[in-house]
Amino acid sequence: MKIKHVFFDLDHTLWDFETNSDIAFETIFKMHNVSIDLQKFLNYYRGINQNYWALYRNEKITKEELRVGRLKDTFVKIKQKFDNELIDNLSIDYIEVLPNNNQLFEGAHEILEHLYVKYKLHIITNGFNEVQYKKLDNSGLSKYFDKIITSEDAGVKKPNPKIFNFALDLAEATSKESIMIGDNWEADVMGAINNGIDAIYFNYEKQPVGANIKSVHQLIQIKQYL
Repeated sequence: MKIKHVFFDLDHTLWDFETNSDIAFETIFKMHNVSIDLQKFLNYYRGINQNYWALYRNEKITKEELRVGRLKDTFVKIKQKFDNELIDNLSIDYIEVLPNNNQLFEGAHEILEHLYVKYKLHIITNGFNEVQYKKLDNSGLSKYFDKIITSEDAGVKKPNPKIFNFALDLAEATSKESIMIGDNWEADVMGAINNGIDAIYFNYEKQPVGANIKSVHQLIQIKQYL
């Protein structure tokens, strides 16, 4: 069956999360007069944050535990002094500041312009409602997308099949006429494939993958498949 609906992940796929997050931390540390080695913080935070997101994705921690725990663990790791009030304030301001910086992956607008005239485009994201819509609006991406599906609205997170079924229902699409594009192997690629939806792996880190998997390391290469 011909593809009619293209579902995109947002963070790390279209929206350059790491770059924008780094800028946000630099901003909030200045706001709160936190004297810190930013690069040292980021070097530890990135891995800790990924681990927390994996726990969150698999329903093992709450949203609040993610927001606070990733900061606390990083501060402990680098022996940075803190109290709970500081952590709370930083976690709140981080979410506020994050969507103000909107670096996109190279070719994001170009590939979306290419796809927009041929397919219905949608977002499926595990990110928080209060920031994902702002990211889309502030980065000029909203205009391309018909439906925005968040894990908070669906009640479950990728790779849970329920979020993909929720997305298909909302988009009035079938699995056979849909394809998912994302950077996360477990959440986006296998989550979609296990639900009967084709997938393109945005493999910007150029990890080895099987020949049977559609994979690109630049967004513009999606034109090979769509």
